[in-house]
Amino acid sequence: MSIVKAAIAIASILTLSFTDTQNDWARACVQQLGERKLITGYPDGTFRPNVTVSRAEAAVLMLNAFPDAPVKRSGTTFKDVPSNYWAAKAIATAYQKGFFSGYPGEVFQPNQPIPRAQIIGVIAGGKNYNPQANPTQILQRYFTDAQQIPNYAQNSIASATINSIVVNYPNPKQLKPLQNATRGEVAALMCRALNIYTVPPQYIAGVEVRPQQVRPLPGKLDTLPTFNSNSPEFVTTEGILLSTFSPNGKQVKDAHLNYPFQGRFDIFAHHIASRNLYQGIIVHNPGNETATLQVLNAASHLTKDAPFINLPDVVDNSQSTVYSGPGSRTMNDVLRGVRQDIFPEKLVIEPGKSQILANLAIPNANGRTTMMRLTSDRPIYLANLAKNSQLPPTIAEWQTLLDTGSLAGKRDPIPTPLDPPREPTVFSRVAGVSQGTQWQGTITDNSTVSELTVPQPGQAFSYPLGTVHLITLSTGKIQSAPMLKRYADTAYFAHSNYGVEYNLTLPVHNPSNQTQNVTVAIHTPLKDEGGTDRLLFLNPQVEQIFFRGTVRVRYTNDNGVEQTRYVHLVQRRGQLGEALVSLKMPPGDKRQVQIDFLYPPDSTPPQVLTVRTEG
Repeated sequence: MSIVKAAIAIASILTLSFTDTQNDWARACVQQLGERKLITGYPDGTFRPNVTVSRAEAAVLMLNAFPDAPVKRSGTTFKDVPSNYWAAKAIATAYQKGFFSGYPGEVFQPNQPIPRAQIIGVIAGGKNYNPQANPTQILQRYFTDAQQIPNYAQNSIASATINSIVVNYPNPKQLKPLQNATRGEVAALMCRALNIYTVPPQYIAGVEVRPQQVRPLPGKLDTLPTFNSNSPEFVTTEGILLSTFSPNGKQVKDAHLNYPFQGRFDIFAHHIASRNLYQGIIVHNPGNETATLQVLNAASHLTKDAPFINLPDVVDNSQSTVYSGPGSRTMNDVLRGVRQDIFPEKLVIEPGKSQILANLAIPNANGRTTMMRLTSDRPIYLANLAKNSQLPPTIAEWQTLLDTGSLAGKRDPIPTPLDPPREPTVFSRVAGVSQGTQWQGTITDNSTVSELTVPQPGQAFSYPLGTVHLITLSTGKIQSAPMLKRYADTAYFAHSNYGVEYNLTLPVHNPSNQTQNVTVAIHTPLKDEGGTDRLLFLNPQVEQIFFRGTVRVRYTNDNGVEQTRYVHLVQRRGQLGEALVSLKMPPGDKRQVQIDFLYPPDSTPPQVLTVRTEG
């Protein structure tokens, strides 16, 4: 009986602990899929991981794994799939969703065992990975039997491999593309595709396992609010990007979140224009007394004045001239305390009046990142607006758009509800008021001591940075800023903490009687929730950039001289970074290392801060 027929036969009975998988390499993955009702076993309580999977069974599994996949084409009729065939409906739907195609002669061959190359390609299609420009060369870097991969599957398998979903047991470099896929192998592929972190990582193609400690990052976010405008990212129609005005008197009341700012707060905005736009940030004083808004730091850059260029992984940025992308350049400026001349030092706003805080052009096909730190002595409302215009709009034009306009488009995908977790998860983008502008933490052995004992020679420990819901590197600590106010179709948290400043202090101590060589670095490991005893990296390296931005490093060097360095980092997914600080610490030596950065847009978490003692 097939994996799917068994489910039908015993629909009311779910075997969660299979009798024949206790010693199987994919046991934990199979268990998880069973608990989620994505697979079932046989009536005798077995799973039979080494039995092959047919194309019909694979069609049903794909619909279970990707229930929300859109229909891509009209239906068809296969001569060898009669209407009363047990999987007829699933095959028809899987065809319409683009998971499967038929064979010449209008046949599907539902009972044919599915080769590994084919099922990997099908799952990659379900993930909608981008095609690769050089699939043959990619596959040759990963697999000793790459020449056996059929032409039709090369691009999809290359994409699946780069995205770390290909699992090869027992040899990760041997794909066996023409061999029929077994139930255990298909289960492992599904776990990787659905971010179920139960596959032993030593069998994932291209993954390098580094045993070490992973510890939660000490500290926490402050409670200051941020006017956080990042949705829609691509602006295709003019309108309201984010308004915290009162809805009273407004034509589209749901576009106004009714949140007044007072005291210290931040503004973060990041948008891309599909046509020539102006972005206007408007301030309103609803009170009966004059309000004074002071601009402490502020920077804003376009893609055209901060283009995405190829940079070395580590570049000295002492002159503040190194950047790649508007997010990288803007965060660097604010980290250094810059206030650009395009922003006023302060605004004095009369009762009941509004003023323009910023009138910023976004030319077609450009992105603009804006970051501001401000303080107000009275409650004020803020709005970020987008208008089709070749000239800077007046306050009257902005006010009309605010009073009568609706939310700007194109709206981003609606986020997946956080509870219960569901894969694939859509985090979406942020539009609202998030809570938190700064994460301060002193990294010590534990909360009762004031020192960080360096690792033993050859060992390391790491602290995740920018953790989000479902991606904590097994620490369980989510750093994402919560939303105080948000539009209903936008993110539940300020995922990635774009614009949040991290201030991390490491009072390192060498208590041993030997001189130790200690390094501090930032790395970008793979997403993994499989345990705090390891980090996963990629070998060979891929080209997907996951971090680009400037980090400030302050420490006492080996000559006793205080150092402050600004270093621009570029890191790819799964990349080990170079050391930011190298210390030769004699017995009993104590040093303090300070790492500061604003988490830059155009980056993807997680990163880790790693302390290592060289062996």
